[in-house]
Amino acid sequence: MRRGDARQAERLLRESELPLEKSLPNSDVKRLPAKAQRQLRTLLEGDFLNRKENVLVFGRPGSGKSHLLTALAQELMVMRERRMHFTKCSQLMQDLLAAKRDLRLSREIQRLGRIEGLIIDDLGYIQQSRDDMDVVFTLLAERYERDSVLMTSNLAFSKWEGIFKDAMMTAAAIDRLVHHSVIIELNIPSYREEEAKKKQQAEVQAEQG
Repeated sequence: MRRGDARQAERLLRESELPLEKSLPNSDVKRLPAKAQRQLRTLLEGDFLNRKENVLVFGRPGSGKSHLLTALAQELMVMRERRMHFTKCSQLMQDLLAAKRDLRLSREIQRLGRIEGLIIDDLGYIQQSRDDMDVVFTLLAERYERDSVLMTSNLAFSKWEGIFKDAMMTAAAIDRLVHHSVIIELNIPSYREEEAKKKQQAEVQAEQG
């Protein structure tokens, strides 16, 4: 694996808005399901970006979805000099709505089109109106087979109609995302819950000792 130019990587990381503390060295990869570990190793090669494939990560809150994609993106930027960008779904929606109000939605989508891998974190975590999600759907449709979307959600596809508020729009969004995609399922307990239990057990043992 070739290490890219350090200054170029530093600049890309600054522009990416990635939570830099969520890196690969700071993650417990062994905690991931075996299949997810294999998928991560393959994704680190970066070929999915060349194929314009999406990466969809599902799991309960606290399972490490955001950390996995953030760590992957950092590695791709530093080691492969790929252009990645991180945004919460709610923030992306607000940015796109502002662009639509200012009659510059097409320019904003074109700007995001310069990013090879767009991470959209927490789809469906906050309920939005159909009009709000319409701009997100427009972005997804424009990126279809042109650039990669990396997305996390704690909701299965069967519950996505509650996100997009329309059966046809939901089906179209899922169809575009899944057509060329890698789907990672993190059916594991919440990391925060596990840490809380360990802390509680340690406190009990200390009291008993």
